[in-house]
Amino acid sequence: MPSHDPKNMTNAPDTGTGTLGKALALVDIVVSSDRPLRFTDILDIASQPRGTLHRQLSHLVEEGLLSLRGDLTYEPGLRLLKFAARAWAGNEFRAIAAPHLRKLHEETGETVHLGVLRGSEVVYLDKVESRQTVRMQSQIGNASPVYCTGLGKAALSALSPVALREVVSQLVFRTFTDNTHRDAISLMSDLDEARRLGYAFDREEHEAEIRCVAAAIHAEGLSFTGGISVTGPAYRVTMEQLEGWAPSVRRIAAVISEEAALKLGPGR
Repeated sequence: MPSHDPKNMTNAPDTGTGTLGKALALVDIVVSSDRPLRFTDILDIASQPRGTLHRQLSHLVEEGLLSLRGDLTYEPGLRLLKFAARAWAGNEFRAIAAPHLRKLHEETGETVHLGVLRGSEVVYLDKVESRQTVRMQSQIGNASPVYCTGLGKAALSALSPVALREVVSQLVFRTFTDNTHRDAISLMSDLDEARRLGYAFDREEHEAEIRCVAAAIHAEGLSFTGGISVTGPAYRVTMEQLEGWAPSVRRIAAVISEEAALKLGPGR
């Protein structure tokens, strides 16, 4: 589940038009890149004048949110680690889901992920690593596209028709493998199946030789939609195995949804 490459990022993240929103967009650009970025790289992506961009980057470096390397490239600052650690440790949803993720991992032996829907991406909140020698390279905090990941499609299948249309209308379909959805028609057909079954598959759509099965975490009163998935390499995990695990994934996702609604919903 690779992070974004700046050459594929045609627009800065839409986090707002104010000063704070523009600063957060710059942090997002740097954090989402799979390599340190030069000033000109960020200038090509961000919709900001050169002088404004230079000032914003200088302020972010001073605050420790970005770091300026000796080769004059920008990378995430150490202060972000502090924020991330506190957010992860204090995340109630992750804490609710954790014992259930471990149970699913014990049953399947493969990597289990927990994620939440954020716009056109899913952000990974937790992970229980496979017991096998070859493991997934995904990381907590990384984001992946919704249209070609099991977690993303499972979460999309739980949205209302209005919310789903809004997300799909904003998608830019980038091809990762021969199996990646190329358009909204193909995706919506897949989501119809996921809605009917109660779970979704990633059939080597985001990464070649990687498969997964996922189910949505969604309940009335929650302010988010998420999901859980079981992921493994294609040489070890067949589609038949994923289909065999699917009822457990769906059941455990439903249990997490119920507990999250009780503990995080209105009137808790």
